[in-house]
Amino acid sequence: MSLLNREVFWPPADELTEVAERIRARLGEWPTAETRWRICLTAPESPQASDIIVFNEPHDVAANGAAAILEAHGDRVTLRRGDERFALEGEWSDDWLSALAAFLDCNFEPHDALTLALAWRAGDENKDDAWPVEFATFPRVADLPAAPEGGFPACPDRLGLYPVLPSADWVERVLGLGVRTTQLRRKTADAADLQREISRSVEAGRRHDAQVFINDHWREAIAAGAYGVHLGQEDVQTADLSAIAKAGVRLGLSTHGYYEMLRALHFKPSYLALGAVFPTTTKVMPTKPQGLARLSRYVQLLSGRVPLVAIGGIDAKAMPGVLETGVRSAAVVRAVTEAPDTAAAVLSLQKMFAGQR
Repeated sequence: MSLLNREVFWPPADELTEVAERIRARLGEWPTAETRWRICLTAPESPQASDIIVFNEPHDVAANGAAAILEAHGDRVTLRRGDERFALEGEWSDDWLSALAAFLDCNFEPHDALTLALAWRAGDENKDDAWPVEFATFPRVADLPAAPEGGFPACPDRLGLYPVLPSADWVERVLGLGVRTTQLRRKTADAADLQREISRSVEAGRRHDAQVFINDHWREAIAAGAYGVHLGQEDVQTADLSAIAKAGVRLGLSTHGYYEMLRALHFKPSYLALGAVFPTTTKVMPTKPQGLARLSRYVQLLSGRVPLVAIGGIDAKAMPGVLETGVRSAAVVRAVTEAPDTAAAVLSLQKMFAGQR
């Protein structure tokens, strides 16, 4: 047990550590935590980068990079790490601090470990599967702007093979091979080029009765009458979500863990993308790869609540394992764009989805 024989709480708290060990023993095999976090019940004289200092009321101590600050009072818990702030609301178990230590030991980042800890309930360690999977026990992300009234239009629960493509040429080619969901991720600063590429891609989607999403460029997507747009977490702060919803455009949002999934669900998107599942070279990722074990837990929690898309580093070799998690859509890039034979690659990948129940 990785919690044994090391400082988990400061000052030492034998009872909390005992509960943390009992919880950790029922969470299954997870990679060893990259950071040896220490939960401080009082502020240490010399805070360390791996410290999380807990206060039971709002506090003026700055999260200056030397330690994270965790404020818990009423029905609200706020985690501050440097300039980042994560606020959650709800009910939680008396064992939540011990659960936090256990989920940190499973190598989750503090904001995701905190989300899981608040979803933990006393006695869960007696279940055959102790992992939190009841959505009703999870906290709410606080201080978010109101979601667009009515939410976004729905899209199919089974989006299937979902190639993310660099040009309208690629969109037209792949849709011509029978793919019915794709995304144009056009990297250009040329406004005229962007407009042409989006218009061609949207028109190709109409011809083939397909779902074509536009990455990032929501204004141009609205103007072109696109089926949908795909945005990252950071884009939620700047995009006019109400304008997207009023235009009848579907919205897909990227997520990279439990906290971001709950945050994204607040806006009632058409689908959630879960990733990056594996290391990817197609873009710089803000978080480490999630892996299949995490993906499986995400699907277990959210399946049936919103369509889910696995994304990040997925190729033909990895696809069977991805689909075994129960996810009904998977985004690919190089598995299509760098395949020696595009048609053969698409056919092979499509057959994998055909075998899903």
